[in-house]
Amino acid sequence: MPDATPEHTLLTPGPTPIHPRAMQALTRPMLGHMDPEVFALNREIQADLRVMYGTEESTFTALLAGTGSLGMEAGFANLVEAGDDILVCANGSFGRRMAEMAARYGARVRLVTAPLGEAINPDDVAAHLDGAKMVAVVHGETSTGVLNPVPEIARLVRQSGALLTVDAVTTAGMEPFHMAQWGVDYAYTGAQKCLSAPPGLAPVAISERAFARFAARRAPTPLWYCDFEGLRDYWEDHSYHHTVPVNLHYALHAALRAALDEGLENRQRRVQEVGAAIQTALAPLGFTPYVRRPEDRLPTVLALRLPEGFDDAGVRKALRERHISVTGGLGPTAGLIWRLGLMGETARPAPYLTLMYALEDILGERGLAGRFQGALEPVPA
Repeated sequence: MPDATPEHTLLTPGPTPIHPRAMQALTRPMLGHMDPEVFALNREIQADLRVMYGTEESTFTALLAGTGSLGMEAGFANLVEAGDDILVCANGSFGRRMAEMAARYGARVRLVTAPLGEAINPDDVAAHLDGAKMVAVVHGETSTGVLNPVPEIARLVRQSGALLTVDAVTTAGMEPFHMAQWGVDYAYTGAQKCLSAPPGLAPVAISERAFARFAARRAPTPLWYCDFEGLRDYWEDHSYHHTVPVNLHYALHAALRAALDEGLENRQRRVQEVGAAIQTALAPLGFTPYVRRPEDRLPTVLALRLPEGFDDAGVRKALRERHISVTGGLGPTAGLIWRLGLMGETARPAPYLTLMYALEDILGERGLAGRFQGALEPVPA
């Protein structure tokens, strides 16, 4: 009989380890996607998504049958038409992906940029708002570990009358997100990120302003699969559109409910505590924050600049041989940084303690695990 597969320690910026309640939900018997029990489950998912996103009670929420990138594309497919002037905030790989998608749907794309490792400056957004029908921004830029100032950007966009699309892939469910208060019109994330559900679903929230823009389209949306009207017909009127992945809905429902039961503020707190302990443990080795300004650092993706002379590929290979996955830089930051995931079930002490013990062996550097544990201990009053 073959040996059991060793337990893997997944410390990447997505996917994250599946929450135990989501894992259990995956084993529920299959039901049809038009079954009344599935529609009842979907209503609960919609209500919980409104809490997670901080929407108004009437805001439409749903799950797209695809990953977060489908959430990104669906927004442009439904809300952009050829010739529309779209302003995209791009300070990393996923902001650039937004720009590419918008252009493929015929938009005239203008960019507001910032150097890698720096947040978008709201003043730069304000200077380019004239004529924009939509502004798109990544809240947490996964590729660099930057947290963009969405509340400040949203305030400017709201005054201009443009729609605001926000990529909340590494923030919703773990970091503060207030869609109604900020004035966000379209938001999306991926199930496998902060919620620790299996990949394959993109939770979205769509404002009434966005639906009004959709209704005023001159031509049908070119992406039939995620047409907002067909989506709303299935989720609200229970009309057949396409077959949804029912078992993934089970798992997402369980993971989302677990997040809300824990409390979003409590989840935010453990991200901060574990992230600070990691930095305390690794700082003596020469690991430093890649993002210079503390207020611009994305808590859920800890980007650390590697020490000079550090064998990035070699160390990550040695970790992988110990069944530990750590992600390096993406594109221009390859070989320069590590990106440590602190979303969902990854943002707990146990997996990072495993990492510290492994690094002690690989680097011959004792004391990492002790420093990490010591940093987690409550400070005496």
